[in-house]
Amino acid sequence: MKPQKKQQLPSWSTLATSPILVVLTIASLTGTMGQRYYSQPKLDEGTVAPQTIRAPKGAIVPDNKVTEQQRKSARLGDITVLMINESVNQRVDKELAEILALGNQVREIVVNFPFVNTGILSTNTQLHLQQVSQEKWVAIQQIVEEELKERPPGPQPGINADSILTKNSIELVSNNDNVIDDRLLTKVSVLADYQEYSQNSIVISSKDRQAISELLAYRKKSFFQNYERVLEEISQARDLYKDATEYLAKQQEIEGYEVYDSTLLELSDTDWQKTQTGIEIVKERMLAQGISPNLPKQEWVKALKLQVNDVVPVVAEDLAINVLKVALEANLSLDSEGTKQSVELAAQEIETVTYKVRKNEVIVRKGKNISRKAFVLLDHFRLSRRTVNWHGLGVLVGIVSGAVGIVVLVERQFKSGLRHRDNILLLLLSLSAPLLIALKVPWSSLPAIGLLVGTFYGSTMGVTVVGLISVILPIGMDVDKIDWFASAAGAIVGSVIAEKMRSREEQALLGLGVGLTQGTVYLLINLIVRETPGLLWYAIIGPVGSQAVTGAVTGLVWSIVALGLSPYLEHLFDLITSIRLSELANPNRPLLKRLASEAPGTFQHTLFVASLAEAAARAIGCNVELVRTGTLYHDIGKMHDPLGFIENQMGGPNKHDEIKDPWVSVEIIRKHVTEGLVMARKHRLPKAIRAFIPEHQGTMLIAYFYYQAKQRSEKGEKVVKEEMFRYAGPIPQSRETAIVMLADSCEAALRSLKDVTHKDALQMVKKIMRARWQDNQLADSGLTRAEMSTIAEIFVQVWEQYNHKRIAYPKAAMNPNQVKTVKSVVSSN
Repeated sequence: MKPQKKQQLPSWSTLATSPILVVLTIASLTGTMGQRYYSQPKLDEGTVAPQTIRAPKGAIVPDNKVTEQQRKSARLGDITVLMINESVNQRVDKELAEILALGNQVREIVVNFPFVNTGILSTNTQLHLQQVSQEKWVAIQQIVEEELKERPPGPQPGINADSILTKNSIELVSNNDNVIDDRLLTKVSVLADYQEYSQNSIVISSKDRQAISELLAYRKKSFFQNYERVLEEISQARDLYKDATEYLAKQQEIEGYEVYDSTLLELSDTDWQKTQTGIEIVKERMLAQGISPNLPKQEWVKALKLQVNDVVPVVAEDLAINVLKVALEANLSLDSEGTKQSVELAAQEIETVTYKVRKNEVIVRKGKNISRKAFVLLDHFRLSRRTVNWHGLGVLVGIVSGAVGIVVLVERQFKSGLRHRDNILLLLLSLSAPLLIALKVPWSSLPAIGLLVGTFYGSTMGVTVVGLISVILPIGMDVDKIDWFASAAGAIVGSVIAEKMRSREEQALLGLGVGLTQGTVYLLINLIVRETPGLLWYAIIGPVGSQAVTGAVTGLVWSIVALGLSPYLEHLFDLITSIRLSELANPNRPLLKRLASEAPGTFQHTLFVASLAEAAARAIGCNVELVRTGTLYHDIGKMHDPLGFIENQMGGPNKHDEIKDPWVSVEIIRKHVTEGLVMARKHRLPKAIRAFIPEHQGTMLIAYFYYQAKQRSEKGEKVVKEEMFRYAGPIPQSRETAIVMLADSCEAALRSLKDVTHKDALQMVKKIMRARWQDNQLADSGLTRAEMSTIAEIFVQVWEQYNHKRIAYPKAAMNPNQVKTVKSVVSSN
């Protein structure tokens, strides 16, 4: 019985032609996935009690499910053990030392403070004068001189409040006090010390007034030379202060931080020493108690403010905080081993949840919802009325039947022609997931299922099977939702990409991708559902991160399992995959090596036929890998008698001329098909590859010996029957084998052509193809006339590429250099 034509879709898929297999599939999937319906309590948690139920006896009943959930939550909780990182501490010490050294360098630039006797100028005045602007300093000196002119030494009358002293745009308004030290020297009024009177005016502040008073007092009671010396000392101190501030700004710009301000230069040596000591103390305290990497820096500032209090001078507190903010950094890191121990200890410390009940105590009252405690007690006393939930089981049967129907439709649309063995393999792979859950294996086999189905039957089928299992299985079985979803995500990624893999190495790399996907999805879902999202970093590096790594490794392990099972399943179920075809097409395979050495002419013929067939298959959308591999093996049977075929005679005597019996010769020719099938089975070639051996010849007539026999029959020898000189068949049953038949038929004719046009070659190829069509060799192949025209054009194009013209070089009139040039060109061609 001939298989159906490739172009005709079956009315129902191959699966549906076996009702027993359909029923077996639905029954087995329902049976393994519907475990929760086999012994389901009628009085379940959340249902309404039909009557008041009392405890038949006293008991303490453990709730193992809730206990395990609590312990699992503890293992995935926020328990994280941190340890101080000494390398960070050393880095902080070095950074702080450099910052303090900069402060000392800057302070060494200025003169020792105070730079003038405090009996002449107070400490506050000296601090003020060394940092005021040059304009202000000039103005202060001028005001002192003007005041001396207006009020020479000795008693002075009162000064009117409206009297104004003007000199170089400096305006002074006096308060009507008779004492010069208390006079208000300002630009506008007593109400605004720092308001500007005009654009070019200089504001005189209260600190400026104090400095003027002290300078004026000293000027009046000392010699002019002494006063001049004080002014010089002030100017020198101001210059050094300016140099120090410029150096500080430059160094802080280079280091990339701004720690110090003018406070650094205003501190006395004693205060600065206390500040450095206090900074070191605070640093040691902060590092000793540890700084969390998840602690915002603004929280550091709060802690620093508390720490610097009472250990540094009040005036230097802000400076100390700035220094510590720059130098300090988080010095706590995860202690993995300690975290694991603490997590497990916390989990084990959770006591088993138990419910205590006395004899005749009411477990649940009539009409009340059954709580978790009530259900556990009812189940313990076997009062929960467990029975088969036929309704739920029936619903699950309907869901599974619908899923099987979806798979059937996908097969029909994308993978028509699947065999019974293919559907059995799909069933076995699907059953592996619920069976492992039933056996309490903690890792889902979904990644392996996705990889195998995607590799064997394509990404569409892989996504369909994985998606349906992922949705249906949690309905009938208890699974960890997060683990299950992560496994499904990895499986879908594997099934989508697996079809594109062309080597085992690529499959192995895909396994890494599957594991990474599974681990990442697990981590993201756990972070989303966490109750304490503020500690994400610890979650990632803590227990949740460890579980994510475990999930990733699990996905990788299942990928390795799939990679290891793949070759065995390919042989057991006679599967054709791109990877297997690539491996079979390796010229180092035993059969191909034998063909190249024992029948070299046939091997060369095979290579050219493969070039023709592969190009044609690519042009009309056939399975290129299958065509290439099938072509390489289509003539292996010629090794049984290589010299019986002209391409292996290498110009020697023709064996058939010596035989001189067409009936014997035709058996030698026909035998290369039967012997080829024997060799293919012996070397366990897939059925799809074996099909190329008989189908590339179909039932064609071996014309040469047929007509030779007819000539002899006319002389009274044996009666000639045409079927005796035809191949046994079958004719090509697919477009792939039909292409090889046409390429094999046209190969010898194309090789024989010399100096013909494209049109002539095309006509000859079409004539050969027409003969095959008229001989009904292509009736079951599915090839259309339009495709045959395309194939003919491709054959001629490939032939032209193999037989491109070369440059003709004249033999005469060439010097030796020209001869060398010609030889080099010829050798390169």
